[in-house]
Amino acid sequence: MTRDDLIALTPDVLAALSNRGLVKRATKEVDAGERPLLAEDADGEVRAAYPDGVTVTLPGGGGLAAGICSCPAPGVCRHLLAVVLTYQRTHADAPDRGAAPGRDAAPDGKDAAAGSEPWRWSPGDVTDEELAAAIGAPALTAARRRLRRGYAAVVHRPDAADPVPRVELPTGTVRFLVPRQIGYARGDAADDGGEAIALAVWACRTADREQPDRPEAQVRVGGTATATEHPALDAAVALAADVLLTGAAHLGSGVDGRLAAARRDLDAAGLRWPLLALEDLAGQLEAYAARGARYRPETFADLLAELPARRRAVVNAGATPVERVLGTHEPAETPLRRVRLTGLGARVRESGGEVGVDVVLAHPAAVSVLVLRRAYPVTDDDPPTGHELAGRRVTGTTLGALATGNVVSESAVRSAAHRLRIAAGRLARTTVTPGAGEWSGLPPGLLARDPDALAAELAGRPPRLLRPRTAAESVRVLALGEVRAIGYAAGEQRLHATVTGADGGTATVTATHHAAAPGALDALAAALDGAHGPPRYVSGTVRRGADGLVVEPLAVVADAVVVPDLAPGVGDGRLAGAIDARPDPAAAALGAASALLAQAAHTGLRHLPAGFPERLRATAAGLAAVGLDRCGATVAGLAGALGADPGEPAVRAWVDAWIRLSVTAESR
Repeated sequence: MTRDDLIALTPDVLAALSNRGLVKRATKEVDAGERPLLAEDADGEVRAAYPDGVTVTLPGGGGLAAGICSCPAPGVCRHLLAVVLTYQRTHADAPDRGAAPGRDAAPDGKDAAAGSEPWRWSPGDVTDEELAAAIGAPALTAARRRLRRGYAAVVHRPDAADPVPRVELPTGTVRFLVPRQIGYARGDAADDGGEAIALAVWACRTADREQPDRPEAQVRVGGTATATEHPALDAAVALAADVLLTGAAHLGSGVDGRLAAARRDLDAAGLRWPLLALEDLAGQLEAYAARGARYRPETFADLLAELPARRRAVVNAGATPVERVLGTHEPAETPLRRVRLTGLGARVRESGGEVGVDVVLAHPAAVSVLVLRRAYPVTDDDPPTGHELAGRRVTGTTLGALATGNVVSESAVRSAAHRLRIAAGRLARTTVTPGAGEWSGLPPGLLARDPDALAAELAGRPPRLLRPRTAAESVRVLALGEVRAIGYAAGEQRLHATVTGADGGTATVTATHHAAAPGALDALAAALDGAHGPPRYVSGTVRRGADGLVVEPLAVVADAVVVPDLAPGVGDGRLAGAIDARPDPAAAALGAASALLAQAAHTGLRHLPAGFPERLRATAAGLAAVGLDRCGATVAGLAGALGADPGEPAVRAWVDAWIRLSVTAESR
């Protein structure tokens, strides 16, 4: 019996099951002839013996995790990897077996096609009997209890570019690394006992039944019909309405108790995303009360609209499952199993008397991005710059090293918002090695080669007000073709570059000067202009713009990795080139309308001056003049709802207008 599962293990899969360093070492040893002697039983069990006495056993059907090695190394060791590599070389000349592993060839040739394209499969085809054999009866029983309560999942189907199916669950991500071999499924959360694998399989079954043709399917699995009654959410929405009517400028301290109670109730109800929104709202009010720079009227207004927007999506039963809208059952923190993270750069921010650094790290195994945040108080008139902060120590290394390095940790903890924490007391189990920007191995969900295709992907997402509240959700890596032009707008202190993707399409890389990172624009311009060799990748926050994809950069990879916000310099370089700044009347009209609505929220709908409705009507006319008739109608509707004593109709009209403006701006 030939072990097709062992033959199917690619270097990337082996690295996911162990680590890339071990794979390289095992490959080097096997290539040098240091191979074990193999024996294979009729039931598929592979046994190996090394000259030094080490023995290895790989039972049939159990995956590498079931392998037994006599060496003292824990987990998947180099001996197990060498056995797989030796087995693959031994069978390299075997004739093509045609049908997919474990399947007979169908008369219509369907399985033959699957054999030539092994990624054409669904984990939903796995039976419960196969699940029980792979994860054990206790884990399957625990998964069935969770199934009875119901859960939401996002199923990412495989394709030629990304042949590994994966399922996002509230507790983590499960990947099915080898086609039709459930023993090689792997979740990123520690100590789940295999329960997540069963939940992921059942999610795939539901997706295959309900949404068979979608590359990405959001589904609800098991449980009863989701209730639309959420008293804790209703209370939070009512609180937001009262704050909107009163305004930040007129709100007293009496609201603090209501905020604390609402946060407790949302936490107890497991409504993670409304809870985070309410916490941010409380933070905005605290910043305003303290006259802190963290307060932003637009941010304050956005939070006031987010809570009712999520409530409306629940009541109206939209396309996004309720659990995804509310973050139901999202754990506050999830300890991760041994992870490998790749530094994608950093962002420096200054506000509210502190300077902070967000180090952004790719988590390829989960096809996600995590953020490690550090903040430092500013105690004088000379706050530290990003370059000075790059040398600050954290987890046994520096922020600069983390931003560009490779991190391996057995003590990483991920929050619901995808913030990264290294568990205290276990720092010795985290190592950081220098990185050289080797980003070609990132999965397609993180690495884009065509900006136009990425912009189309962004267009298919739910509105921002309804998406999970995860940090750096829009961070991607773009493989570059060429840099066509670099320009600088002196009045706006903004650098603007036009680039192409490795597979075509164009994007705009744009960055604006800020005092916390004075050398950022000079470093970015030099990196894009080839000062460190031809630029190959740029990482950053991506969004859709009027002319296509826009990237706000975190790092540029050439012969070196350049993190602009952490670069030295005082911003005295000469930036050449002019920007052909074409006016965008629609963006200007949307910005003016949003600013006016934010002013209304800041002042409070009950405290607006007598002429405010006319300002709203004039703004509505401006929106209609650039073709945004529906936006204009909602703004005009707010003007009509404001009376001598605004109440619930005015709140509803303001929320209608803000949602319309937000979704329109996002979809342009």
